[in-house]
Amino acid sequence: MQYEEVHLNDDDEEIELVGRRQRRRAAPSPTSTGGGTSSSTKWIVILFLIALVGVYKLGMEEGKAEVQHEGLLDGDDGNTNNYSEVVKKTTTSENNDEKDPTTTAAEVAKDEPINSPETTTSTSTTSPPKPSMKFTMDQLNDMRAKCNDLINELDNYYYGKDKAIAMLMDSYIEPWDFNEVDVVDQFVESTDVSIVNAAPPRKLRAMKLVNTMLRALVSDSQRVFLMGGIGSSVMAGHDNCHYDSYESQMERLFSPIWQAADMEFTFQNAGEGGGCGDSYENQIWCVKQNISPDVDVVHYEWTYFEHGRATAEHESLIRWIQMLPKQPPLHIFNTGENKNGGQDAQLVEYYARYGFNAFYMRTGFKNGGYDYEKEKQEKEIDRFAWGHVGDGYHNTTRYGELEEDDLRKTSLGVVMRNWHPGPMGFQLTSDSFTYVYTHAILKALDIIEKEVKDGNDPREKWDASTRPIFMKGDFPEPMFCHPMYCVVDEPPGCLNYELPTFGQWGPRVEDPDDDLNPYLGEVQNWQVWQKNNDLWYMVGKQDTSLFKNRDDKEMCRHIDACGGLSASKAEDGMVVFRLPKMEVGLVVICGCCGKDVGQTMFMDNDKLEISFNTVPLNKTTFDIWPNKKCVRLLKKFPTSGRESETPTGHHYLALKVLEDGPNVKISHVFTI
Repeated sequence: MQYEEVHLNDDDEEIELVGRRQRRRAAPSPTSTGGGTSSSTKWIVILFLIALVGVYKLGMEEGKAEVQHEGLLDGDDGNTNNYSEVVKKTTTSENNDEKDPTTTAAEVAKDEPINSPETTTSTSTTSPPKPSMKFTMDQLNDMRAKCNDLINELDNYYYGKDKAIAMLMDSYIEPWDFNEVDVVDQFVESTDVSIVNAAPPRKLRAMKLVNTMLRALVSDSQRVFLMGGIGSSVMAGHDNCHYDSYESQMERLFSPIWQAADMEFTFQNAGEGGGCGDSYENQIWCVKQNISPDVDVVHYEWTYFEHGRATAEHESLIRWIQMLPKQPPLHIFNTGENKNGGQDAQLVEYYARYGFNAFYMRTGFKNGGYDYEKEKQEKEIDRFAWGHVGDGYHNTTRYGELEEDDLRKTSLGVVMRNWHPGPMGFQLTSDSFTYVYTHAILKALDIIEKEVKDGNDPREKWDASTRPIFMKGDFPEPMFCHPMYCVVDEPPGCLNYELPTFGQWGPRVEDPDDDLNPYLGEVQNWQVWQKNNDLWYMVGKQDTSLFKNRDDKEMCRHIDACGGLSASKAEDGMVVFRLPKMEVGLVVICGCCGKDVGQTMFMDNDKLEISFNTVPLNKTTFDIWPNKKCVRLLKKFPTSGRESETPTGHHYLALKVLEDGPNVKISHVFTI
């Protein structure tokens, strides 16, 4: 009897050894002939087959035991929300040929990783085991406890859950409701419009926010939950200590929840004062540089500049930020009242699947039931008047109640400093966003826990690497924004010299000595300029007087400042910008500092030459756009002439001072 060589993998190692022993026993005897088989040989073959069957059954039982050893199951206490035990399959005796498995229970060790069958080690697997998820069951339970503690705290502070929900969740264009979100279905990220339309907008909006929390928690590479806000001096927190802005209050309120998951919470405040001349019209183009492109949620505020005219900008921003890596939802902060109408209400429904919504601060106060109008008429008390202390519910902030300095405690009770909110107004804003996001986290925790209970690895669905990539064709037709600029595959690129910026620039100043610089050898000596604000810049008179002699005064400092790239003399030569990859060919420059510097600084300045791809541009083709501090140099790519050519593979913008003249300060260059 002969045996052919069989190539076996590691799984078959034990079978292979048995086979070798059987082969030795089954070797032909010297007296055997090639034409027949002895009876002893037949019995050997039968015994060999029986041995193979036994080994196969043994391997199957051991494989089951390994899988069951690693799976997380319910504990003996019957609590389906806390998986504190692992059921292990072990053998009763190493010497028992049958190896009859029995079930024993073991306590999960502190910080036991959340495992699934995909993360187990088994002799039947040749690929390396998948590392355990960093987010542990202990962290899940701690995070849930922190969430419930915070919700209870705010419920009590606002006089009960019903009133807290009215003030903190119903004060949006569309109230938040997470009750119907028991699973995050794939249609929240589907590119099939018919699938998306199967869910009501309110549920889609809530699911997007829960999905955002899910992905942050189960992605092993993410250790920071990052929010970023762009906006005006309201966003910056002016006329207050920076410590009292809503972003800073929110960091202190929301951080303990993320710390329970061994993560950080950071809110990048890119708000800026009006002195630089900016508005929502030009700032949205720099979202990718003003805040990090890795943000999980984006906030926006330009209340006093918009006058109901910013719908197109809102829509552009909604669409652009879905091209960022984490596809963050956009949430607007408005200091006024929700009038239950307007074009933003259309956007909230139209872009529900992307999580868009808008919070109204004064609506939040009124939803609590306090009759501000009656008090104003009968007692001539206007709680939204400049400098008024107390919102009708409380006379100072929660942290103000702990303040020993009576003047500081009173200052922290101001609802509106002027047109800027005071600490009480900012506290309600911080409370509202935190309350909503905490409810979303609780839903995310429930979903993660159920996924583990069902024997699945949550990362298979919600790891960052599984997030679909949106292309411009995946979005609905725009309602208000210009299709040329908002139906694109990438957000705009921007170079912003104003402070602060947390993200990535698009255009960049080319190295004068770079071999690809088309103006290599020419003088390129423009200088970066930024205003050096002192500690008390935009803090406000009241807090300045309170903090000037305190050791903790540094917490009042605001971080925004005007800036630009500057030149005024012929000896300064030129500046050359290498432009990023563009889809449309739009090129815009903005000046500093003032709301209407574009005309005089760029369009009417005959001592300044502006070139694209080494060809001087005709200034009669320029226009003031998107606001009066900016000039649109190109609406789209040139289609003919040398300016349409890119010998080096890059587009270049160059500005050259021909003669001594007025100071030119470039605050922004943006493209798409």
